[in-house]
Parts: sequence; C-alpha cells; structure tokens
Amino acid sequence: MTSTKQFSVNLMSEIVGQVQGHRDGHGFVLADEEGISVYLAPQEMRSVMHRDRVRVRVVRFDRKGRPEGQVLEILERRKVPIIGRLLHEGGVWLVAPEDRRYGRDILIPAKATGKAEPGQVVSVELTESPSLVAQPVGRVVEVLGGIDDPGMEIEIAVRKYEVPHQFHDDVLAQAAKLPEKIRPADRKNRIDLTDVPLVTIDGEDARDFDDAVYCEPVKIGRSKAPNGWRLLVAIADVSHYVKPDEPLDRDAYERATSVYFPRRVIPMLPEKLSNGLCSLNPEVDRLSMVCDMLINAEGQIHAYQFYPAVICSHARFTYNEVAAILGNTKGPEAQRRGELVPHLLHLHEVYRVLLKARGGRGAVDFDTTETQIICDDNGRISKIVPRVRTEAHRLIEEAMLAANVCSADFIERARHPALYRVHEGPTPEKKVLLKNYLKALGLGLSLSDDPTPGEFQAIAEATKDRPDSTQVHTMLLRSMQQAIYTPINSGHFGLAYEAYTHFTSPIRRYPDLLVHRVIKALLGSGRYGLKLPPVQSSVGNFKKRAGASGVKGLPKAPKPSVKVKMSAEEAAAWETVGIHCSANERRADEASRDVEAWLKCMFMRERLGDEYGGTVSAVTSFGLFVLLDGLFVEGLIHITELGGEYFKFDEARQELRGERTGVRYAVGARVRVQVSRVDLDTRKIDFRLVRESAEQPFSSGARVRRGGSGAADELTEVQVKDRGAKRAAKEAAKCGREGGADGARRAPGGAATNGRRPAGKKAARGRG
Repeated sequence: MTSTKQFSVNLMSEIVGQVQGHRDGHGFVLADEEGISVYLAPQEMRSVMHRDRVRVRVVRFDRKGRPEGQVLEILERRKVPIIGRLLHEGGVWLVAPEDRRYGRDILIPAKATGKAEPGQVVSVELTESPSLVAQPVGRVVEVLGGIDDPGMEIEIAVRKYEVPHQFHDDVLAQAAKLPEKIRPADRKNRIDLTDVPLVTIDGEDARDFDDAVYCEPVKIGRSKAPNGWRLLVAIADVSHYVKPDEPLDRDAYERATSVYFPRRVIPMLPEKLSNGLCSLNPEVDRLSMVCDMLINAEGQIHAYQFYPAVICSHARFTYNEVAAILGNTKGPEAQRRGELVPHLLHLHEVYRVLLKARGGRGAVDFDTTETQIICDDNGRISKIVPRVRTEAHRLIEEAMLAANVCSADFIERARHPALYRVHEGPTPEKKVLLKNYLKALGLGLSLSDDPTPGEFQAIAEATKDRPDSTQVHTMLLRSMQQAIYTPINSGHFGLAYEAYTHFTSPIRRYPDLLVHRVIKALLGSGRYGLKLPPVQSSVGNFKKRAGASGVKGLPKAPKPSVKVKMSAEEAAAWETVGIHCSANERRADEASRDVEAWLKCMFMRERLGDEYGGTVSAVTSFGLFVLLDGLFVEGLIHITELGGEYFKFDEARQELRGERTGVRYAVGARVRVQVSRVDLDTRKIDFRLVRESAEQPFSSGARVRRGGSGAADELTEVQVKDRGAKRAAKEAAKCGREGGADGARRAPGGAATNGRRPAGKKAARGRG
C-alpha cells in the first residue's frame, strides 16, 4: 500500500537519488529524501545503469499520482564489476549481466575477453558508459568458471551482492600475530570458571562455538530449599582480540555479519579467531564474557551480573544428542555423558520456566516449517529436508534470549548509547489489511486499535489446527515490521520485551561486538566512545544504496523510550552503524536466498515434465505459489494456467476466484502440477496445473471452516489482561516518580545486584 506522503513532490521538482533498474527495461530513482520514488521510462534508462546516482526532474504524474522523471545529470557512475555470462553471437562478444536489473548487455571488444571462453561466467569492468545511442562497453577482469561448476552460485552471489569474501592483507597479517592460546596476561582481572562444567550445544555441522551454558538449582531469598536456578551464559570474548580502529575491526565492520550458504560460510572474522581463539572448543581454556543470572520459579530474572572470565568447555554436545538424553535419561547417549546429564536436566528445568514466562508475557511464537538443503559432493542438492526443532534447540534459544535481555537492561539503566535489536508491530496500513483479512475469514477474531503481541499469539493458537493455519500465520508475520539495529530503543514486539539487544554472537555479528565493548566500559565505570571505522568497500550509507543489490528498505527509526546521554555527533555515529549493520544483514539474507533459489532451479531442471502433488502456499494477483510434497520446492502456477476464465484476486481473503464458475483457490488447496519451466537466470520455477487433488479444503467453492466462539473468547481474555497490565504499569510508574530511585541496579525481575557473584558454584552461559 502506497502512502500519499511517498509522492509529495511537485511538477518540475528536481530529485537526487540512486537508480534502481527493473528487468522489464524501466527503472526508478530512489531519492535520498525518505519515501520518494520517481519512475524512469525505458527511454530514460538507456543512458543510465542500475545503481548510478542521478538528478532527475519530475515531468508528469500517472493516473495514481506517481511521479515520472527525466534524467538531467548523472552524478556518479557505479564503479563495481558486473557479473554475467560471456556470449559470442554473430561475431560480437557481449556479456549478459546476471542481475537483470542492468537491463542491457555489455559489449566486449575481441581483445578484451582475456582468457574467457564463450558461456563462462565472468566479471566485467565498464570502459565506456551507455548513452541514448550506444550500449555500455567493458572488459573481462576475472573468469569465474563454467555455469555448472560446483560452487559457482556462491561465487556469483558474493559478487552480485557485493559481499566482502576475501580478507585484506593487513587483516590476515594481524590475525597471524595473534597467539595460539590464551596467555597469562590475558587471565588478569578475570574470574576463573574453568572448574564449572560449562558445555556447548550446537548443530552437527557447526565449526565455531561462541556460547556455552551451565545451570544449577539455588535458593533465592529466605527459602530453605532450592526455589530457582543459576543460569550461566558464557560468550566468547571477541572484543579482547578485536580492538577499535584496527584492521580486524575495520574488516569486521565492513562485513557486519557472517553469511551462510549451503556448504560454505563467509565469516566476519578470520578463521584464526572464528574457529580458533574465539571458539569455545572443548577442553581448552578460552576468554569469555559471562552473563550470570538467577531465575526464579516463575521464570523471571531475579538478578544478574556481567563479568569477564576464563572458562573451559567440558563437552561439545549436538542438539540431537541433548534431545536424545532429555528424552531418555537411561539411554546410551545419557550413559556416555553420565557426569554431565544432571546439569543438562537443570538446563531443561530452567528452560521450562522461561518458556512459561514467555507465554505469560504474550510473546509471538508461530509454528513454521524450516528446511535444510543437503548437498552432494558436487555442491548440488541431493535432498531438502525439514529442519526439526527439538527441546534442545528451544533450550538454548531461551538461555540466549535471557542473556540478551539482561544486556539490554544493563545498558539501558546506565543510559549508555548502544545498538538495540528493535522489532515493531504492524504499521497502520498493514494493520488495516490484517483486520480485513481476519474479518473475511469469519473467525470471530480481530485486533484492537493498539494490538499487543499477546493478541497475535492468541490468534495463532486459535487457528493452529485449521487447514489454512500456514496462511494465517504468514499474514500475521507479514503485518509486522522487520527487526533492525538502532540506538533508539522501542522494544521487541515479537518477543514482547521492553528492551532487547544482541549479545550472544560476537563471532558472527558486529552489533554483538559493540554491545560487549559497551558492557566492558560500564563494568570499568567508563564510557565507550564509538568511532566509525572507514568502510573499505562501496557499502556505505544505506539510504544512498537502498535497493542497490536487491536489499529491501529498512523500517523508519522508532521514537526513543529512554533518554540516553549523547552528543549529536555520537548519536549520528550510532545511527549510521545501526543502518549499516541492518543493511548488511539484509544483504546477507538476500545473497543466501539467491544461492538457495539457484540450487533449487538446478535441482528441478532435471525434473522438467515430472508431476507432483502440492499445496498452495501463497496466492497473488498473478497466480498461485505451490509447495511440492516431499521436495519442499516452491514454484508458480501463473494465472493464465488456471483455465479459460477471468480470475479476480481478493486481497482481504487472499484468494483467487473465477468470475464465471466461482471456483476459488486459497492457501491450503491441494493440487497436482507438472514442472513446465525452469529459468536459472531469473531463479524462477513454473508449474502447469494438471488437475485439482481429491482433497480440496479451499478450492472448487469449498467453504472456509470457522473458528469456534472459544477462539474469540481467548483473544478477548488476552486483550483484557493487556489493558490491566498497562494500567498497572502506569500506576507503578507513578509510584516510582513519587518514591524516587534507590540507586541499586536491579534485574528485570526485581532483585538488586551489588557487583559480586551470587552465592554458589562458578557459573555458566546463554545465547540470544
């Protein structure tokens, strides 16, 4: 839905921004001023290219009031290599860009092809820019290989999305000088936790271990028996080795995150750190930052503290192994890990109370099916399998969430600037769309004007057994904004937290590294002065490069909830870092999805003409997306393949309905399709409708089953509780203002901490 604000420009206005091309030949100028997009006709696009910065004049408006522009001046040509396939057609050499938004082929002089052969994937540098009468000209600067070479999809993606994939020489030199193990000097001013049986729990194929955990029952208050747990979350102390404004830091900031592909990872830090010094490998002493928490029987964080420590992981567990132990404490896995089983059971106990607290605060927790691509030795898909989430996965997740909440609370109470992980609820436009959708389904459920996470979760619970539960949950997810990194805290809607940061993965996320630095500064009664590292690549201000590499725009910065003491210069620096890290996170996601789409196209190219059963997974105005049974591959049945009648898209119901026959298709409909086309260049798979399946809960006019009155009652109960909680919070805030502050640092649950370790054994770990 387009807001009127987006097009608040006048005729003959001049706009400066970046060109975003479209595969159909036209383009847009994404203005530096937020929310303005100007259409460029194909003729205007002939003299510019995707990612160029230009100045345009608004010359007309279309029927919907959207501005159309004329290019006045090209301010900056994007000087980055373009990836494509080298072709030799009619005696002419040219490169067809892999990114179709460039719109035009690039001419290559015969002497500028280097050692490349026709059909190979190459990297091209422009030597002549395009004009109204001439195509762009370039020269081959790198030959990546054949289109079918193993790993070619990753080589293309990292260049297409400008993902830094090679460490600079000064970074490798600095990493080489780091010690192989921790030195005596590194242990100074750290608490020795090497005797605490901390363990790591990760996936079978994990190579870096940045968090370790431990739990034991403790007495809280005057209780004579254990009535709570001490939970230790130990995180690799990356900040000890990666110092501000050094080569390692500059490169880490440039990357901002590790990028994960099937069978390959582009790490944020060199292997010497990510798989060595900062990996909590078993039976090896490692430096860490510890979040030491007391959790009461209600799952509330009673007290917490942070401190630097030396730990020694006592074992490396996998999720499957821990799940097997929790499922059978007498089984072979449990017998093999005998001494550590009691600690795993304590971890499971604290997980259950934390999970109960999650439900109590109304956090959103949808049941979604994630898949994992299994590749063969040639890097091609051998199969795609559902990723099963066990109790072990959830156990670690809750421990990490707890540590992240404590770090946010600690920083916010100190009023120190940092990057929060902010996730806001639905925008007004998306809220209206969601309300109309729920009303059209006839569920008897709706949202209040100021919806809470509890309302979303109540709807998810009330609809989880419906055939269209996937679509309902998808609509709930789509209505919420994307999470971002920002120095302005406005809470995390999905998790129902008032403040939330990322603390638990500094090996692979730069914001976590910054949070560690801030916490260390506060522990030393100091202040972390952020200085922006110079970015060595072309990835700069996100606002100026929005859409440059397929990265979607970021939500608008929220309003502050707590006033933080910082200068205008410091505020600008933190905001810039937040934008940079958020943008690069989007870039990593886009690159990963691009590679997965490539692999799925290669996988289905060998299955052209085959028939499969499937389920409609999404409905659009141009057709149906269908997820194939067993293969977990999605493709499109274009609306022209649905039969010889006119289909109308009902946005409220999210369905296609035939005007003549009344046949309708919605999510959950069972169909049988044939693989009709696979386009590797556009990463698209097309299906042809063979016939509708016998079981059709949502097609051929089938009625939508309505939710019972119990679902509506459940949502009403949640809304009443939320209103009561808001009134109680206001009363508490009023009392706090009248009573004044007591000066003690308190955990989110209540009890004050005094900077000393709580009584009990040395502590453990957490992830978030």
